[in-house]
Amino acid sequence: MKSVISPMERLIFSSRWIQAPLYLGLIVAQIVYCWLFMVELSHLVHQAFDSAHFSETEVMLLVLGLIDVVMIANLLVMVIVGGYETFVSRLDLDQHPDQPEWLSHVNAGVLKIKLSTAIIGISSIHLLKSFINAANVSEHTLKWQVAIHLVFLFSALIMALVDKVMTQTLILQHNKHH
Repeated sequence: MKSVISPMERLIFSSRWIQAPLYLGLIVAQIVYCWLFMVELSHLVHQAFDSAHFSETEVMLLVLGLIDVVMIANLLVMVIVGGYETFVSRLDLDQHPDQPEWLSHVNAGVLKIKLSTAIIGISSIHLLKSFINAANVSEHTLKWQVAIHLVFLFSALIMALVDKVMTQTLILQHNKHH
């Protein structure tokens, strides 16, 4: 029976590499976001030099749009690097001066918390843009955006609590065995 189970286990373990193309696809998405950032930045620069009536609100909305793109790109980096490291294979970055600090202690729980925090940040930017542009956004839309943001906050809080309980449980189990 072991002669059948051992190759099956190796196949199951090797199946994690099926995710590698997904992370490569996210790198392509990050390139698209970089392009989008440059397009938005060119709109900001173009309007600043070509428009005599470029209001502070318009500048703020364009800058918040740039920040939004950067935050989504940061989210992509966390998913690409952290996900690959957690689910596919360790990155051989020992002693690399640019290795992100958080990567040294990344696991599925840490990654979930980091991702939920990033999503809350992105949601906050969208909400701020809507509040700044409230005259052009329906009350119904604003209420839904606030509700969705609150759901993100609540979800992140629950995930953090679950992660804390799981971590404490693992520590207790580890101490019990030693």
